[in-house]
Amino acid sequence: MLKKKIILAVINDLTYDRRMGRICSALGDAGAEVTLIGRRWRNSKAFHAAKFKGYRLKCWFNKGPLFYAEYNLRLFFILLFMDADILCACDLDTAPAIRFAGWLTGKKSVYDAHEYFSEAPELTHRPKVKAVWEWIAKRTIPGFDVCYTVGEELATLMGRKFGVHFGVIRNIAPGSFEGGQPTVKIHQKKILLYQGALNVGRGLESCIEAMPYLPDWEFWLAGEGDITDRLKSLAHDKGIADRVHFLGWVDPDQLHDLMRQARLSINLREEGSLNDYYSLPNKFFDAIHVGLPSINMNYPEYARIISKYPCAILIDEVEIKEISRAVRYFDDHPTHGKRCRLPAGKHQKNITGKMNHRS
Repeated sequence: MLKKKIILAVINDLTYDRRMGRICSALGDAGAEVTLIGRRWRNSKAFHAAKFKGYRLKCWFNKGPLFYAEYNLRLFFILLFMDADILCACDLDTAPAIRFAGWLTGKKSVYDAHEYFSEAPELTHRPKVKAVWEWIAKRTIPGFDVCYTVGEELATLMGRKFGVHFGVIRNIAPGSFEGGQPTVKIHQKKILLYQGALNVGRGLESCIEAMPYLPDWEFWLAGEGDITDRLKSLAHDKGIADRVHFLGWVDPDQLHDLMRQARLSINLREEGSLNDYYSLPNKFFDAIHVGLPSINMNYPEYARIISKYPCAILIDEVEIKEISRAVRYFDDHPTHGKRCRLPAGKHQKNITGKMNHRS
């Protein structure tokens, strides 16, 4: 790559955005000068990255339409005076500023669709808000020079809707392929681990309600979100607060060590959202990288991979009995758990190699 200057923008705190850290580091390794713009909270930790620069905006408003308007307005004016060859909007919430700054300055603009934003579960029961985001999508996405997303199904769906071509780049981080033995160390505790935002539609309530049926297990949640307090109250009400541990946000460089303590990873999405139905989040591949078996939804992108590589099991619905049955399956069939850990060596290399080639 020539010495391109690339600016990418997100709307969240940079410290815990592992996906953007990987993307920006990869671009830096390829020879680009990379700046990642994000948000500064009152309690934000210092941000340092070895291969790219970070820039954070502090806003007066912290949520709702005024926040999105303020953030995009601030971002737009900053971009007008920053030296760059390429501007990249990472999801629809930064698309207005990136698209119109690119148009006004003549810079190339890129749309990185982490998800099908207007079909996210947070908008499912908010038709007026959803309509606003769809209006923004129709007026920004077709104008980007390049668009890409995380999987074939989503690329086809969004390409048809907006009349543009979407490429595919998987949520795969670099991994080590020493091969042979599983990298996961079996901890004396049986730990079911969730890592990511604690938001609606992730099946977290059902996981907590399944814990009384799994008396030998603990449930660890690494993250924060809109329903953190609700989940804590639910665990207390169910009398299992001693087995449900809220770890808060975990530094990215500490996450793999945390995952190595777990027996299982869980990654669920409730029905009713096209975004979730076609999703393929990075946590799925994170589990593969440490040889950690995982429980996922029987959705197209997961099924496509697991049909070839037995790195996880799928369940058909987010339901208490389904979750507890899946967890107990690993207890009752230890040989299947060992098979699921094989991707830490040979199969992991095959998955990552094939996916990167297809991207």
